[in-house]
Amino acid sequence: MKKRQDYISWDEYFMGVALLSAKRSKDPSTQVGACIVNDKHKIVGAGYNGLPAGCDDDEFPWARQGEFLDTKYPYICHAELNAILNNIGMDLKGCKIYTALFPCNECTKAIIQSGIREVSNRCTSGCCTPVREQWRGARNLLPMRRCSPSKRSTRTGASSADRSN
Repeated sequence: MKKRQDYISWDEYFMGVALLSAKRSKDPSTQVGACIVNDKHKIVGAGYNGLPAGCDDDEFPWARQGEFLDTKYPYICHAELNAILNNIGMDLKGCKIYTALFPCNECTKAIIQSGIREVSNRCTSGCCTPVREQWRGARNLLPMRRCSPSKRSTRTGASSADRSN
């Protein structure tokens, strides 16, 4: 009997972990997860968007509009930053981060500073086209630091190199 041929690629697997991590988010409007992987295909960090550890999810606002301090924005920690902060205590130089949405400028700076070499996001068409200045800034930063942004789509088949241990 031969091994099965329809198993998922490493990219599909790690994006799946990022999407599963997003399900931990308490945010009623946007759930984002992130997964950081080293060059040996080992998960070294994961996170989702939410309040900092120890903050009560019921004590802070979740609104998207209103006075700044009455919205979620000054309080939420993005998935990418949480994945970096929650890493297993190793140097992230050369790692890759998987996230459903393209990271904002603040997360992009943290990604670059941590040494992550590649950003893989799920968007394949216009879903994450930068419309706000912070995403435009993030798109400008990555190529300057040789940190490549890549768009990954779900593939029906993967090369054997993608499936190797």
